Amino acid sequence: MITAGVDVGAATAKTAIISDGKILSYAVIPTGDSVARAAERVTRAALEQAGLSMADLSFVISTGYGRNGVAFANKTASEIICHAKGVNLLMPAARTVIDIGGQDSKVIGVRENGTVSDFVMNDKCAAGTGRFLEVMAGVLGLDIEEMGPISCTSKEPCPISNTCTIFAETEMVSLRAEGRTREDLVAGIHKAVASRVVVMGKTVGYREQVVFTGGVAKNTGVKNSLEAGIGLPILIPEEPQIMGALGAALLAKAELSRQ
Repeated sequence: MITAGVDVGAATAKTAIISDGKILSYAVIPTGDSVARAAERVTRAALEQAGLSMADLSFVISTGYGRNGVAFANKTASEIICHAKGVNLLMPAARTVIDIGGQDSKVIGVRENGTVSDFVMNDKCAAGTGRFLEVMAGVLGLDIEEMGPISCTSKEPCPISNTCTIFAETEMVSLRAEGRTREDLVAGIHKAVASRVVVMGKTVGYREQVVFTGGVAKNTGVKNSLEAGIGLPILIPEEPQIMGALGAALLAKAELSRQ
């Protein structure tokens, strides 16, 4: 019994393939301008890694912003539920999930069985998301992958008072004109993103173990700022971007079991 979860987000599309609860393969690609095309491409890429074809899939569940555009999905599911399920499989002691993607951020409370106890989500404002980091990286002329290592050398992170992306961009230009170092500017950006998420998640609460997922989890500077903000250590899965897809594949397995 082989099932797949397809998570199409604003920035990336992810597919996870599982068999009897074990991961066979996964793939991550940019979403691009077509949800349908990205969903098919990423799923075929994951299937190819496992030596499988579309015909081998018994059930497919799609999730994420583009879930309704996945023509070959048998069913759709909430990304909140999927993230909790995916993390629970790999890190069953997790009780809090912080997910920061390209266009949104989420803090999810997770029960022992992988169900959601509570959650809060920001999908209305770029502050506290990967998009905010991309814009700020552009202001500084950096690739986003460079930001994490650079910020770790900061001695005095710049205070970024504006949470609006447009105003924060203006503030960054002013700070740079004042001669603030690149390291301190980047560290200030990471602290601003983390602070937004930390405050947002207080309604859910932070309980160990805390797990950080999404593409931004690969940024060590944001991870360090989040840890400082919540006062707890944070764990990151080996591939933090596939938790939603993995959870969707697990839900697909459960769906088959009920039939």
